[in-house]
Amino acid sequence: MAATNFKTENNTFRKLIGNGLTYSIPRFQRDYSWTDDEWEDLWMDLQGTLQPGGEPAHYMGYLVLQSADDRTFEVIDGQQRLTTVSLIVLAVLKNLQRLIDAGNDADANRRRMEQIRQTYIGYLDPVTLVARPKLTLNRNNNSYYQDYLVPLGHLPQRGFRASEHLLRKAFDWFDKRVADFLKKSSGNEGMRLAQFVEDLSDRLFFTVITVTDELNAYKVFETLNARGVRLSATDLLKNYLFSVLDRGGDHDDHELRNLEGRWEAMVGRLGAESFPDFLRVHWNSRRSFARQAELFKTIRSKVKTREAVFQLLRGMEQDLDAYLALSSPEASDWPQAAKSHAATLRTFNVRQPYPLLLAAKRSFDAPDFAGLMRACVVISLRFNVICSYSTAEQERTYNAVAERIAKGEIAGLGAALGAMQSVYPNDAAFRAAFAEKTIRTTQSRNNRVVRYILCALEKHLSSQDYAFASDNFNIEHVLPQNPETGWEAFTDEEADALVYRLGNMTLMQAGANKDLGNSPYLTKRTVFERSSFAMTRKLATDHAEWTPERIASHQGWMAGQATAVWRIAQLAS
Repeated sequence: MAATNFKTENNTFRKLIGNGLTYSIPRFQRDYSWTDDEWEDLWMDLQGTLQPGGEPAHYMGYLVLQSADDRTFEVIDGQQRLTTVSLIVLAVLKNLQRLIDAGNDADANRRRMEQIRQTYIGYLDPVTLVARPKLTLNRNNNSYYQDYLVPLGHLPQRGFRASEHLLRKAFDWFDKRVADFLKKSSGNEGMRLAQFVEDLSDRLFFTVITVTDELNAYKVFETLNARGVRLSATDLLKNYLFSVLDRGGDHDDHELRNLEGRWEAMVGRLGAESFPDFLRVHWNSRRSFARQAELFKTIRSKVKTREAVFQLLRGMEQDLDAYLALSSPEASDWPQAAKSHAATLRTFNVRQPYPLLLAAKRSFDAPDFAGLMRACVVISLRFNVICSYSTAEQERTYNAVAERIAKGEIAGLGAALGAMQSVYPNDAAFRAAFAEKTIRTTQSRNNRVVRYILCALEKHLSSQDYAFASDNFNIEHVLPQNPETGWEAFTDEEADALVYRLGNMTLMQAGANKDLGNSPYLTKRTVFERSSFAMTRKLATDHAEWTPERIASHQGWMAGQATAVWRIAQLAS
């Protein structure tokens, strides 16, 4: 493992926990949170492996562990599943205890109980009933788990955290299911309970990824790139920040509670937004550029003291409103123009300017910030949407400007624009790319982008402002997407190549668009001439027929208009 810093293998629950190894959930990892929905799903999956002719095994997903010695492991991801399976084993032990108490094959069941406990739960001192567990939960849940659940004693219900109540409820839920399982068949009950655990331990299997340190754990989460796993990357950072406060035992519980409350409030406000994405935008709006894969390593190298932890926290809280306004503009209190620009960036699916915009929101006055928002929209349309250039250097350029704003080296819009010259495609490059641009409107996002472009060109031509998301009009493909008779000017290859060219698209009222369908161009032209859209009337006036050459000509005209619409005067050349 030392050579690669992580290893991956598939392990059954028996091999995972029945071999003398011990597992602990980091002290500040999230609390137990599964409810009856997850319990029911797991129980049904388990039952599916136990029925005659059922599935031979059930896959439990990824389990990410951290260990330096291959004997003791921290559970970085998968604690909900591992805890729940342990609760099922405890529920079986509870049912065995009832058989013993009832004098039902007591000696044999006592031996079974001891063997199962030693193998899957851990040693329990027979005098003190103090556990030496195979699994240790986090700081909020471990006491209830070890003091009440593992000994199978009375389960108190008052004065505990919500997550501790969930542990108790989970145990009770599985206790009842195991009891029901016993009633459904005949035979020696103790033997059937023991066989149940044997089957469970052999038929539940995990993909186990073992890493040597937190940096490799973070890389694993980024590689897996699934929402549930990415949340674990958030937990990993949270655990590190807590460990800084907790280092050497020199901490104030009030500080820990304060950090936890404020952290959870931010996570809650982000909602569906990814916390690691927000954190990276925040970090890059103030400091040197960090790639997502390097973020945890970078933060760990810079944030090493209590003061640095709370400085990071305050900075994130300061930037959260602006980040949410960029990612969900309709709910923000920004001026309408700024909200519109943010919505356009979202339509383009462009996030590279976010660190720059966070830095500017903290430092620029309102007019300069509004000007920078518009500039980012213009650059995004030119650079990202039309020219389709690589974003790697663009992102670094935005970060460099953001860092200079954060340091006070750039104080206003003019200086910021000057520093962004390299990511502004000049008029000639933009016009040439626009004149050849194809955008397939069969994809919903692309459809929105084309509607935005056409509405902006219409406003430039007629001064009429249309909301591009309106249902009152549609994109009209002059050469139809499925041409029939009347389009002999196009070969099949030309039709396929040209139907999604920008020059083949215009705006039409919804009803008229539907009525035209696949009609020949001469029929369409008559309708175009009466259109309420100036650009559509112009198309009909300028083009008596519709051929590949006419599409190219019309798109060339559009490119000239677009160069005037999406232009930054200070950067024009």
